[in-house]
Amino acid sequence: MSATVSVLLPIPAERPYTYGVPEGMVLSAGDYVQVPLGPRKVAAIVWDSEQQDKVEPKKLREVISKFDCPPLSAEARKFIDWVATYTLSPPGMVAKMVLRAPGALDPLPATQAVRYAGKEPEKLTDARKRILELTREGMAWTKSGLSHAAGTSASVINGLIKQGVLKGVEIPAGPVVALPDPEYFQPKLEHEQIDASDHLIKMAADGTFCVALLDGVTGSGKTEVYFEGVAEAIKQGKQVLILLPEIALTSSFLDRFEKRFGVRPGEWHSDVSPKKREHLWRQLATGEVRVVAGARSALFLPFKELGLIVVDEEHDSAYKQEDRVYYHARDMAVVRANIANIPIVLASATPSIESRVNADRGRYTYLRMENRYGGATLPELKTIDLRKNPPPKGSFISPILVEAMDEALKNKKQSLLFLNRRGYAPLTLCRVCGHRFECNSCSTWLVEHRFRRQLQCHHCGHNEPTPEACPSCGTLDHLVACGPGVERLAEEVVGLFPDARTLILSSDLSGGVKRLRLELDAIAKGEVDIVVGTQLAAKGHNFPLMTCVGVIDADLGLANGDPRAAERTFQLLSQVTGRAGRAGGDSVGYLQTYQAEHPVLQAIASGDREAFYEREIAGREASRLPPYGRLAAIIVSASSKSEAEGYARAIRRAAPMAQGISILGPAEAPIAVVRERYRFRLLVHGELGVSLQPWLRKLFAAAPKVRGSIRVNLDVDPQSFL
Repeated sequence: MSATVSVLLPIPAERPYTYGVPEGMVLSAGDYVQVPLGPRKVAAIVWDSEQQDKVEPKKLREVISKFDCPPLSAEARKFIDWVATYTLSPPGMVAKMVLRAPGALDPLPATQAVRYAGKEPEKLTDARKRILELTREGMAWTKSGLSHAAGTSASVINGLIKQGVLKGVEIPAGPVVALPDPEYFQPKLEHEQIDASDHLIKMAADGTFCVALLDGVTGSGKTEVYFEGVAEAIKQGKQVLILLPEIALTSSFLDRFEKRFGVRPGEWHSDVSPKKREHLWRQLATGEVRVVAGARSALFLPFKELGLIVVDEEHDSAYKQEDRVYYHARDMAVVRANIANIPIVLASATPSIESRVNADRGRYTYLRMENRYGGATLPELKTIDLRKNPPPKGSFISPILVEAMDEALKNKKQSLLFLNRRGYAPLTLCRVCGHRFECNSCSTWLVEHRFRRQLQCHHCGHNEPTPEACPSCGTLDHLVACGPGVERLAEEVVGLFPDARTLILSSDLSGGVKRLRLELDAIAKGEVDIVVGTQLAAKGHNFPLMTCVGVIDADLGLANGDPRAAERTFQLLSQVTGRAGRAGGDSVGYLQTYQAEHPVLQAIASGDREAFYEREIAGREASRLPPYGRLAAIIVSASSKSEAEGYARAIRRAAPMAQGISILGPAEAPIAVVRERYRFRLLVHGELGVSLQPWLRKLFAAAPKVRGSIRVNLDVDPQSFL
């Protein structure tokens, strides 16, 4: 052994490892290999590293084997290094997201099939005749496919194999999904849509890096517009990635894609079986799959010839990953497009402040669609001041909203009540002694889930049966639910409208994704009268019969110290009320609030979204918050409060002085304890144009070594401040 090679392993290492190359093996950057790591054998990637460990070759462990798989492209490798550098994550942990399907590194096994061997059977029955008619032209068939097509049993086929009439053959594994046809269906677009789609078609045809912000009101046909860009990329022989925040729940999107292109796209999300994910991964690497619709992790798939990226609902917080490698898929998608020199489309009815500012500055092409498709009008929005029109005692729905729901029922239309609280009630206490049920592992209240008869923590997953007696004073039947969740709201709806078909739309009900897709289909088909839903109901669904939407607690989310609270509330409420009236006709959205004068609610109710954006952008600029400044959050956790606080203060003391960078904290996190770990936060602020990463590296180099139970997480560009 004389040659050595750098190998990036899927472990939290700061740099690639050096391995020896066995005689006769030729390796290049991007090749997938199997290497020894301690007692294990792991899949890894040959890396283009100029700095290798200076170790005598005879002391190095050797690469075990090279996988028969197309290598990872130079663009993808550069993207991994960029993400690792920007997020200050070990590059091996970023590479681990590429190596999510290790079974895909080997070629897909061939499919066993049969083919006509040229011999006639001893006796020609009707069943055998039908089989021969199908196979005489030499086409290979799987046994199950031939049996089904000929209307015979497998035993007839086996008999023909024994006689030598048919012979067994192997055929390559078929594609996971069929090739989409860009000419399959030509939609009828309207003026605004045509203008926007023409621009996206030109972008896809040019094939060079540019970012377009497709900003269209709910129901304006954004999906159909960017499908035209997708069609052009397919015509150019390129692959397309469509990112969706809740891919497992968007069956309507998959149906719309199939209507436009004749087939469904490849799917990449947690609900897809491991075997299907392996096949998809492999066929993306070989170029057989042309379009993938996926969750944020699809950004790290090994595309052979990626030509267009679409980020739908680009404002959605689900694009932020806050585990191991902290990254925002929307921002990293723009980076990947830049590295690959390809176009990218960001689509939303309520763009993020960052994207809107980039569009206003001219960094992004701004495509605006202000009208709904087909002449449908936006819902009339009204606030219900609960100080003047409160619900009856023990209820949560204002009489004004009840009357609107009753009117919708009479007209055979649907209503949606939105409350972003899962379960039955957010707090349960004892009337006698005041005991409150709190999670033993987190500093949060237990949420009652009455359907399951459980109290559950929504942060660590702890659950326990709902007791009949207070565990503190022992009093029976004196536990009271405080505040509403969607289950309690549905209980009130059933009492008000006992004959209506009521459905709770919440991600934590039993049945998982399959049940949710069936429920969404049922709503779209008009098989439900009243929907009571969490934010799951705001995810871009098209409910044609929905004419009345009521937001039960429009103030929820406004009363906290999160600098993004106003933006998130505006986006969520705009998306929820946008479910109404998408198929035309009069529709109305009600916002129940105790703060009817709040600027966010005023902007939504008046339909003056520009006023909201102007106010919010001006506030961000004055406060030097993103995108007019930079933020990074440092979260210190430990098994004891003193340990976590002590190390957080040590980090603060180690902070180097630098122009344009300041550090705030440490302060106890709003949710101070999660999974029995105490949490403290520091916030690093940088002026616009200042790079935080070099300063953060100096900070962690100067900080004391992490010991004991202490853990430190770094979140560059944080979205959550809890």
